[in-house]
Amino acid sequence: MMNKVYVLGGAQTDFERNWTKEGKGVIALLREVISDALKSVGLTYQDINIINKKNKIACFVGNFIAEEYIKQGHLGALLTMVNPTFYGVPSARYEAACASGSVALDAAITKIRADEYDLCIVIGWELMKTVDSKVGGDILGRAAYYQSEAKGIDFPFPKLFGKLADEIILKYKMDENRFLDSLALISYNNYKNAKKNPLAQTRKWFMSLEQAKMRGNDTNPYVGGRLSVSDCSQVTDGAAVVILASERFVKANYDQQYPIVKGYGHRVAPMLFNEKIEENIKSPYLLSWTRQAVLDAYQRSGLNVSDIDFFETHDCFTSSEYVAISSFGITEPGKEYQAIEEGIISIDGSKPINPSGGLIGCGHPVGASGTRMFLDLFKQVSCKAGAYQLEKSNNGMMLNIGGSATTNYVFIVGNE
Repeated sequence: MMNKVYVLGGAQTDFERNWTKEGKGVIALLREVISDALKSVGLTYQDINIINKKNKIACFVGNFIAEEYIKQGHLGALLTMVNPTFYGVPSARYEAACASGSVALDAAITKIRADEYDLCIVIGWELMKTVDSKVGGDILGRAAYYQSEAKGIDFPFPKLFGKLADEIILKYKMDENRFLDSLALISYNNYKNAKKNPLAQTRKWFMSLEQAKMRGNDTNPYVGGRLSVSDCSQVTDGAAVVILASERFVKANYDQQYPIVKGYGHRVAPMLFNEKIEENIKSPYLLSWTRQAVLDAYQRSGLNVSDIDFFETHDCFTSSEYVAISSFGITEPGKEYQAIEEGIISIDGSKPINPSGGLIGCGHPVGASGTRMFLDLFKQVSCKAGAYQLEKSNNGMMLNIGGSATTNYVFIVGNE
């Protein structure tokens, strides 16, 4: 039997901040978030030294493409610039596009389950506001198959997820207006939820439902097919840290209960968007490998959708949250609009999605999104989410995707 993995806590930077404008770089970012995370779980840098002498600690860094944004690679070793405590600590960088934080989490969880380490520090981060929006769009295009899906194309990802919206309408024979109103509700809910999150990028922004519905005007222009600005996640600077521990470490150092990792799923779909669609012509699911990752997590945890109290999902665009609803099992495929219209996925619904505000409301520093979602699972399950705390939050599930739903990661965190 594999060892249990406990979630001690962590920290997130304020996603509203622009670190370049502050005259600060990656070392300042990492020092702040790591120090805050250690403090949140009652550990010091001296404690890290002691644990390292026993060869029972490691660090896992999730980042997509710092080589382009800040001209820096070798990101595991970069931690030695943060604090001398990390001299000698096993550290490495993990990458899977927008799911980079999740692959780092997966590696850390696996090491604890295999009894190799007692404490794992998982750090996801990205500094994206170092370049203008057009250059940033081209950089993000590397998460697709660049040569055929992004090279020479302005803002390729809004166009890819605009195609996803087109395919939803086509596959399920949807009324276009009803579908677009559903997307507007998704956007509105995430902006509204973000207002309760003191670390959300858009907490001071205003987005009414009417504004979200008014596509194609000067304030909400189209950016990819049927998708407009209000359908998009944010360009964000930020980091999030999660600290995981073995049962042995928890029993030796703490006298309280912590949530555990109950299940996970990891599946990779064809990289090309058109091949994903062609592969799933006969499937009721538009993104069958996303659905399979969810099913794998349910199977490994012994839970099902009725046991999950809330969800954090990868709403890089409203169309990605739309297909996540059936992937989670909240509705049948093609019936996602029902859960949206009936308020099932709203923060006060029976299956709330993105109480944090999600990527649209909270922000999307690419390499940090997986760790941020996982941290929000911990916050809710531990009743530490503050103003956006849910009344029922015993088990939470997250979906983090890389590329056009190419890499699919799912985690379930809950109380024992």
